[in-house]
Amino acid sequence: MYIKRNQDGAIIAISQIAAEDVSEFVNDDSSELHLYLQSLKPSQMATLEQSDQAMARVLEDVINLLVDQGTIRFTDLPEAAQTKLLSRRELRGQRQGMNLLDDGDDLKI
Repeated sequence: MYIKRNQDGAIIAISQIAAEDVSEFVNDDSSELHLYLQSLKPSQMATLEQSDQAMARVLEDVINLLVDQGTIRFTDLPEAAQTKLLSRRELRGQRQGMNLLDDGDDLKI
């Protein structure tokens, strides 16, 4: 995780990606990071979780785009990634009321 500190050196923001003002890297098992996360209000934690879910969807969309453009092949991905992507695709299809493996996005498998 990347963090931003205030003038006193306390963590005030975290990000999964480095940015201009959030650029100090700390390991996920950092006790300081865990203390910060525990200090967040429930609404802040919910916002973080929603952001993580949205980021996962963005990553899926980027992978689909790269596959569609022929930049990578689906089979180039690690087997664990392929399994997770296929599982999420199936769950999305079920959520939409259809139990299909192919959700119509023309992903080349």
